[in-house]
Amino acid sequence: MGRRRTRSAPAAPIELAVDALAHDGRGIGRVEGKTAFIHNALPGERVRYQRWRKRRDYDEGDALEVLQPSPDRVTPPCAHFGVCGGCALQHLAPAAQREAKAAGLLENLQRIGGVQPARVLPPLAGPALGYRRKARLAVKDVPAKGRVLVGFRERRAPYVADCQRCEVLHPQVGALLLPLSALIGGLGIRTQLPQIEVAVADNATALVLRVLAPPSASDRAQLAAFAETHGLQIFLQHGGPESLEPLTGPPPPLAYELPDFDLEMHFTPTQFTQINHEINRQMVQQAIDLLAPAPDWRVLDLFCGIGNFTLPLARHAGRVHGIEGAAELVSQAEYNGRRHGIDNVSFSVADLYTPPAGGAAPADLPAWARTGVDGVLLDPPRSGAEAILPWLARTGPRRIVYVSCHPATLARDAGRLVGEHGYRLAAAGIMDMFPHTAHVESMALFERD
Repeated sequence: MGRRRTRSAPAAPIELAVDALAHDGRGIGRVEGKTAFIHNALPGERVRYQRWRKRRDYDEGDALEVLQPSPDRVTPPCAHFGVCGGCALQHLAPAAQREAKAAGLLENLQRIGGVQPARVLPPLAGPALGYRRKARLAVKDVPAKGRVLVGFRERRAPYVADCQRCEVLHPQVGALLLPLSALIGGLGIRTQLPQIEVAVADNATALVLRVLAPPSASDRAQLAAFAETHGLQIFLQHGGPESLEPLTGPPPPLAYELPDFDLEMHFTPTQFTQINHEINRQMVQQAIDLLAPAPDWRVLDLFCGIGNFTLPLARHAGRVHGIEGAAELVSQAEYNGRRHGIDNVSFSVADLYTPPAGGAAPADLPAWARTGVDGVLLDPPRSGAEAILPWLARTGPRRIVYVSCHPATLARDAGRLVGEHGYRLAAAGIMDMFPHTAHVESMALFERD
C-alpha cells in the first residue's frame, strides 16, 4: 500500500499592522521582513489574518479579525461580499475609496511616467450602488446545490458565487439572480447556457443568453413569459456578434441619453457602452470642458466606439473625425450622427493598435486628420495608446484629453507625451466608474504651446 497523505494543519493566525492598500484592494503589511497581502484589511488597521499562500517574497491571506479598525471601515452593503469576486472594497467608505484611487493614480504617474499633473481634478462621483448597467454573468448548473447559479465568479476560485442578489448591478437585474436561476433550471438547455450579458439602457433592459445548443419551443415559451413578466428584452447568441437573435422579434433599440448635448445614443446589447451612465454623463462633459474646442477646431476622437464623445464634440468643434477598429461600432456611430442631423462629423475604421510603420497615419483618413489637428480625445483599452503616440504628436494638437481605464498604461503614455513629444501634463484625476471595485478610470489633459 502507498503511504497515506495527510493534510497539514493550517498555520496559526498572524497579527500585523496594515500600512497600505494594494492596487487590487488588499491591505499590505510586513511580517518578519516579508510583504503580506491581506483581503478585508485596510490601511491603519491591526488585524489577525490566516495565511493561505506562502511565497518566497510575499504571503497572501484573509483577515479573520480586525483588532483595530480604520475610521473608514464600513459594513459592506452586500451579504455576499468576501465570497463573490465582483467587488473588492465594500468594507471601505466610498469617499475613502476615491481617495485611495486618486492617490494610486498620482503614484503611478510619478513612478512609471516620471510626471505629476499641474492640477489634480476632483473625482467624478455618482451612486455607489445599483449603478452597473453592463455586466457578464456566469451561469452554471450545480447538481450538488440542486440549482443553477447565476452571478459573478468567487473571489479566489473559478466557481460561480452562490448569490441571491447583487447590490451593484442596476436593480432591474440585481434583484433577478434567483428568478433567473429558477428560470434556467427549468430549461432543457440548462447545461448549455454558460453566460448572460446584461445591458440596461435608459429605455429598456436586455439580457443576451449565450447558448451552446438551440432552445426548444418549450424553452422559448418559458423565456418569453419571463421577459414579459419582468419587462425585459431577451436575445439569444450562439456565436459572434453577428449571431445575435431577438427571442420574439425586433424590439425597440436600446438607448441612453446625454441630455447636456441633446443626444440619444442608440446601441445594441453587445456593443460597448460605459457601465455607469451617471459617471458617463459627467465624464463626457468634463472631457469637452478640458479640451475646450473652439468653433473652428478640427478634432480627432480615437477609439471612438459608437460616438459617445464624438457627437458631443461635434456640438462644439468645427469638424470631428472618429476612428475605431470595429466596423460594427463605426456603423452605429454614423447612424447616431445621422439620427441627429450632425453633418460636421465623419468616421473611419482603422487599426489603432498596430498603425503603419514609422509613425505614419492610419489609412483612409481625411487630409486634415493626418497633419492638421487642433485637439485630440482618446479613450483606448487597457493596453493604452503607445503605438500611435508618434503619429498623434505629429498631427499637431495643442490639447489632448486622454481617458484611461488603466493607470499604469496612462502613466507610461504620459511619460512619452511629456518626455518625447513636448507636452505638459496640465491636469489629471479619477472617475469613480466602478465603486466598490479596485478598477480605476481616469482622465488627463496634455497641452503643448
